[in-house]
Amino acid sequence: MDVWKVIDNTATVAGDDLVLSQLGEDEWAVHTGPTLLMSSEDHHSEEALANLAIKQAGDVKRVLIGGLGMGFTLRAALNGLPDDAQAVLAETSSCIVRWNRTYIAHLAGRPLEDPRVRVELGDVRDRIAESHGDYDVILLDADNGPSALVHSTNDNLYSDTGNRAAFEALRPGGVLAAWSRWPDESYVQRLRDAGFDAAPVEIPASGENQPTYIVFLATKPPAG
Repeated sequence: MDVWKVIDNTATVAGDDLVLSQLGEDEWAVHTGPTLLMSSEDHHSEEALANLAIKQAGDVKRVLIGGLGMGFTLRAALNGLPDDAQAVLAETSSCIVRWNRTYIAHLAGRPLEDPRVRVELGDVRDRIAESHGDYDVILLDADNGPSALVHSTNDNLYSDTGNRAAFEALRPGGVLAAWSRWPDESYVQRLRDAGFDAAPVEIPASGENQPTYIVFLATKPPAG
């Protein structure tokens, strides 16, 4: 019987343990304490996050992704982008980046090796705050959702201030998409209050005993 084996561990920016584990030949998971943050066995919703936003935005040349995870969102984004596009990846954990270059690089087809990717170590909020109409799409997969935060430091990302900053960072017609484990009507309303046309999209379960997920799609109105 296979058992989970700890491959590596580190501390988050909040000081919590971050643990990479492997089960059998090629099942991987990342936990913080008892909380499962990501798994290689259930990643269709992370791919949906990128696919829905890029389809909604149309002509996409520049994407900002907050949170690397196991690379599945980044890979889906790259698959939907032209050769001359750029994907800026903001990740607070250098260890997560290192794991995606080593132990788990193969899971999503080594997306960090794509020349269209620029890795920015640090908070995605800083990349948003410094931007003014620079992005066609912003993808947020930085926590378990706006009302299910593992790290309280992410709260501002989904706040009124965070939403207004994202609105400013997008070009007219651009799309902000946020992944969540659960619905959150108050977040949808905050997005609308910031000027977005926003709605939740339910991502069906990938299999028996798997949960459904939510992708919040928020579109900045086109110019004129």
